[in-house]
Amino acid sequence: MSAQQSTTTAPGIWRRFWLWLPDRVDRRIRVFAWLSFIAEVTIIGTGGAVRLTGSGLGCPTWPMCTAESLVPTPGIDEGIHSLIEFGNRLMTGVVGLIALAVWILVLKLRHQRRDLYVLAVVVLGGVAAQAIVGGITVLTGLNPFIVGFHYVSSLALVCVTAAFLVRMSQPGGPRTLLVPRWHAVLVHITTLAMALTIAFGVLTTGAGPHSGDADAGRNGFNAEVLEHVHAWPGYALFALTIALVIAAWRIRDAAPSLLRWTIVLLGVELVQIAVGLYQARNGLPELAVGVHMVLAALAAATMTVVVLHLKAPARLEQDAAVHS
Repeated sequence: MSAQQSTTTAPGIWRRFWLWLPDRVDRRIRVFAWLSFIAEVTIIGTGGAVRLTGSGLGCPTWPMCTAESLVPTPGIDEGIHSLIEFGNRLMTGVVGLIALAVWILVLKLRHQRRDLYVLAVVVLGGVAAQAIVGGITVLTGLNPFIVGFHYVSSLALVCVTAAFLVRMSQPGGPRTLLVPRWHAVLVHITTLAMALTIAFGVLTTGAGPHSGDADAGRNGFNAEVLEHVHAWPGYALFALTIALVIAAWRIRDAAPSLLRWTIVLLGVELVQIAVGLYQARNGLPELAVGVHMVLAALAAATMTVVVLHLKAPARLEQDAAVHS
């Protein structure tokens, strides 16, 4: 092939690729958006497995697994721990590739669906940042505060991918409040209670026995006291969510989706409370702690969905007014 043919072929390939990209939210975007959400939840589970099996330093350096090898080798002293830690690192790559795919798929929509494009950019950048934070976690010998930040950041990305799922199912453009303002305020207060519950939960874990490695330090707080402090905003969250269900029931005709998702939130919290009580009364078994971590992410994602259902696209509101 001549140089001239090569230069004319490349633009043709890129043009075909650009034409292939979605010009609306289609099945390709929906599939990869769900894969992104599932992957973000899964990596919280695999990260929890690293900590709960004491595999946090199974690969003692970063970005290599050891000073001599990128991958675990039969001679690594950590054995199974190195495989668990390296598996979590591989999961980061999977999460990143899926996030990249979502970003590419919404490229053509970046003007008419700027909301989806921005969310895709946040997830892609967040995954890259998380990889760096994970490396810092290893290089600092599993500093409990950095480990906690790593978890909270992962949880935030779960919420962003959940927001993408909600927004891709709705038209773009301006949004209007569906509920009375006092209801919106109550939802945001409930969100604050959840944030406090998660924050104290992270501190409690950082003071507890599951450090990720026998030689890793703890944050110095009293774990038994923090267990109780963690529970207080948790019970407040539960009470506020019951109030939200009652409030959403009263306006169910105006916002039926809000009622459904508020009930889902209450259900997730009930399971979370049950698991929390079980683990606290049974010496923090590893599996229960891991389930508790994943449930916290699912609760935060559901809270995100509830918040986003406080508003509806303005055009839907206008259509409803015309047909009423």
